[in-house]
Amino acid sequence: MAQLLHSYSVDLTWTGAGSAGTTTYTSYGRNHELTSGDKLPLPGTSDPGFRGDPARWSPEDLLVGALAQCHMLWFLHLAATAGVVVVGYSDSASGTMRIESAGHGQFTEVVLRPRVTVRTRTLPDGRALDDQVLADLHHRAHEHCFIARSVNFTIRHEPVPVAFEHVGSSAEPSV
Repeated sequence: MAQLLHSYSVDLTWTGAGSAGTTTYTSYGRNHELTSGDKLPLPGTSDPGFRGDPARWSPEDLLVGALAQCHMLWFLHLAATAGVVVVGYSDSASGTMRIESAGHGQFTEVVLRPRVTVRTRTLPDGRALDDQVLADLHHRAHEHCFIARSVNFTIRHEPVPVAFEHVGSSAEPSV
């Protein structure tokens, strides 16, 4: 079976040299920009604990974000295939990184907390649309997510109970 290969190119430009450059550890800024083709520049930095700008994206933020994005995109794909009409999706993802005494570090866990709002309470085959149906879709999304399959730490899912859209109401979805 033929394998498909996808390639990704990103240009990185350091913008934090200032007038002193890397004369000392504290003399330079960690700010940089990521670009790729016609995409908007992404302002990057290091974690604020490592002298980064808290208003910019760190590599650690981007890793947690990439896992949440990948999971959501696969979840939406699988929901559409299963006849589940999702009308709202958000996530409050978080990651934990351990730093060792020598300064080395690695992520130990990322937790995804997806909140899904659906249009109807039943599936096309008449079965009830409940938290277990969505849990199965989340499990399958995790199995398909390219980013999740590429990391060596635990990714946990703590989905919020399914919410159903209020049709014709401006109120918040019901849980």
